[in-house]
Amino acid sequence: MHFSPISLRNCLRRPTRPAVAAAIVLLSIIAPAQPQTARAAAPPSSSPGAMRPADPLNPAASAAFYNLDYEAAISDFETILARHPGDPFAINHLLSAVLVRELYRMGAINTGEYTNDSFIGLAHRPPDPANKERMKQLVRQAEKLEDAELDRHPDNVEVLYARGVTRAQFALYTGLIERAWFSSLRNAVGARHDHERVLQLDPNYTDAKLVLGTHNYVVGSLSRAVKVAVSLVGLGGDKQKGIQYLYDDYRSGGETSVDAGMVLLVFLRREHRYDDAQAIATALAPRFPRNYLLPLEQGNLLRAAGKLAEAEDQYRHVWQEGRQGKYGNLHYELAAVALGDLLRSEKKYSAAAAAYEMVGEVSAPDPELLQKANLGAGEMYDQLQNREQALKKYQAVVQIDAGNAEAEKARKRLKEPYRE
Repeated sequence: MHFSPISLRNCLRRPTRPAVAAAIVLLSIIAPAQPQTARAAAPPSSSPGAMRPADPLNPAASAAFYNLDYEAAISDFETILARHPGDPFAINHLLSAVLVRELYRMGAINTGEYTNDSFIGLAHRPPDPANKERMKQLVRQAEKLEDAELDRHPDNVEVLYARGVTRAQFALYTGLIERAWFSSLRNAVGARHDHERVLQLDPNYTDAKLVLGTHNYVVGSLSRAVKVAVSLVGLGGDKQKGIQYLYDDYRSGGETSVDAGMVLLVFLRREHRYDDAQAIATALAPRFPRNYLLPLEQGNLLRAAGKLAEAEDQYRHVWQEGRQGKYGNLHYELAAVALGDLLRSEKKYSAAAAAYEMVGEVSAPDPELLQKANLGAGEMYDQLQNREQALKKYQAVVQIDAGNAEAEKARKRLKEPYRE
């Protein structure tokens, strides 16, 4: 999966922080290293393109990764690496899975932000030292192989591409886990230069357009002043070129076509191209049935397009599928929160409260989602003049975690009823 490591919306509104703004060029580059594959100008096939190294376990590992089953993906990629210890592509696959799993564990993959054009926000839990060391070890292992080969053969396209992926992932690690923005930017620039060289040597190596397309769109979206600052480190940008590159990749049928589609979902929604984004979400969702974020995004796009009744039906559909076990223990209860938010926007306060209450029906809901749902339910009860029930919900918010922003809001509501 691909996730935006920094809130695109927020970063584009904070041009006074050039180090952070520049670091957003890392957006969405959490990909396994991919080989050059056949690139027909057709819609993505039912499975990603062939993966390097050629190993029979790769399809299962890739499917687990995109279905958000990171433990299974890591186990399979570990096995593949043990069979192919000298292949940087195998290392990068494993690095990607370990990195995304750690970001998920830290709460940096903030599903609550997903409906607001962002996949990843600030971490809510500290990184695990053992996982940090594992990621750094994998980066060193990959770069040692890549640099040695490129010293001998500097125009080896496959290895240039692999090194660009390693650098992009290390940029994410240093930016999101270490919060070392200048180091992150340095690696991001290196990744971009490697993939620009790949396309110079082989214009048909479409996988390289994932990094370049993302960088072009994000940098092209910055204010003029920040663009000038970013250009000083060699990063230009063009929004339309970025989207075209990503479409080239998405339509190629190669392994990164899935990743390009995920990034396009974010960018097309920002551009209010809801039908185009919906077409991608509709194509991808059946391919990864346990990835609840894809059908949820279909609902988000319907809502953004003003199709509120259809969006409500879609959120309820995701919720029901989750209740029937389709998504396992993944946090599909986000659909109930999205449903509550939608009904609230329509001033259907009783129905919104009922939607928020559904989160509590899940056996082990995400604590942050449960807090948000309890706060939302409490506010709806206040709107309905049911102060006693509202107070219970606000108290529940504080009991879950008394030290965050949701709890602070709840304490205010305990003192004074909420009114819209």
